[in-house]
Amino acid sequence: MQKLMIEGGHPLHGSIHISGAKNSAVALIPAAVLADSVVSIENLPTISDVETLASLLEDIGGSVSYDGSKMDIDPSSIVPTPLPNGRVKSLRASYYMMGAMLGKFKQAVIGLPGGCNLGPRPIDQHIKGFEALGAKVTNEQGAIYLHAERLTGARIYLDVVSVGATINIMLAAVKAEGRTTIENAAKEPEIIDVATILSSMGAKIKGVGTDIIRIDGVEQLNGCVHSIIPDRIEAGTYMIASAAMGREVMMNNVIPDHLESLMAKLREMGVSIETADEQVRIATPSEITSVDIKTLVYPGFATDLQQPVTALLTRAGGTSVVTDTIYNARFRHVDELNRMGADVKVEGRSAIINGRSSLQGAKVKASDLRAGAALVVAGLMAEGVTEITGLEHIDRGYEDLEEKLLDLGARVWREELTSSEIQQVKSS
Repeated sequence: MQKLMIEGGHPLHGSIHISGAKNSAVALIPAAVLADSVVSIENLPTISDVETLASLLEDIGGSVSYDGSKMDIDPSSIVPTPLPNGRVKSLRASYYMMGAMLGKFKQAVIGLPGGCNLGPRPIDQHIKGFEALGAKVTNEQGAIYLHAERLTGARIYLDVVSVGATINIMLAAVKAEGRTTIENAAKEPEIIDVATILSSMGAKIKGVGTDIIRIDGVEQLNGCVHSIIPDRIEAGTYMIASAAMGREVMMNNVIPDHLESLMAKLREMGVSIETADEQVRIATPSEITSVDIKTLVYPGFATDLQQPVTALLTRAGGTSVVTDTIYNARFRHVDELNRMGADVKVEGRSAIINGRSSLQGAKVKASDLRAGAALVVAGLMAEGVTEITGLEHIDRGYEDLEEKLLDLGARVWREELTSSEIQQVKSS
């Protein structure tokens, strides 16, 4: 086991290249199951979630060639093998295998998804969609069993806007008989990315990016080549880090339209932002001002950026309030920030941040992926050295984190944990 060491106080400047979108990759790889020939996915981020999904495909008979940025998937030998536990438990997005396997084989057995512990995140809307298409769904001994004699298009209204349910129903419906209509669908760019690869395979999908998606089922899907969109959450995290400690930072391979809500709030803080076709330039004033933020479904402020921006606001003048309407357990990073000298308290779904805190390096632990990003931002601002454990969470979503920060002038490195430190981490 390792820990990430950050010596704070070093200004960031220079440029970095943003990787392909993690939240697209974890859906696009299962989508390849639906094809009858080779699917090539380019611009993949080199992260542990991608490696886990590649292993899952091999477990069910797929042939996978993966070089770190491109994956060739031959699904022709895949069989509907049960995936009840093991790697499934480490990755919440493994639930996309439900929709893909159901759509391809009319059956699937998938263990209940794992991933970051962000409180209750039920998959009832996924199941509602599968059942509307004609599947029988049961929960037996911690695994979801899905079976259908045939899948038939249906009109499905999602009770809550859900990215996962929207994508999973799309995967199940593209080969169903007739038309499927998904109402109150999510609009995230990653959903458009999934629809793009499915359309390249031969699927017939309209309305993606709106709240009503229409899918006319087809009998066969073929292989294709697809390049993943840039990761808006990675870009947003580095924008926040640049707002915290940047002189002037240029991010390349960015779609600025995907980050409008974040840029609006950063500008409200006093951060200078310039955009070009695939670039964002950040320049930070000596003082930033407090703001109030509420997370919302896209195109609102992303819940995945709530934790890093909370860390940034410990530097702002005045009091800020950050409210997360998506996940009610996404404030586990607050205790760690306070351990570093922040003045943040949680009331219900909101964090109240009293700014101008003088953060000090400390030993802290990432409880989930974006909490880890928040601690990295805090470590960059803090005086002294911050030690972050729980790196398995950070490695799930950020490619070459240390290398990119080093390129910007930060001082970061990894060290092996001692045996006593490992015991402390396991007991905490």
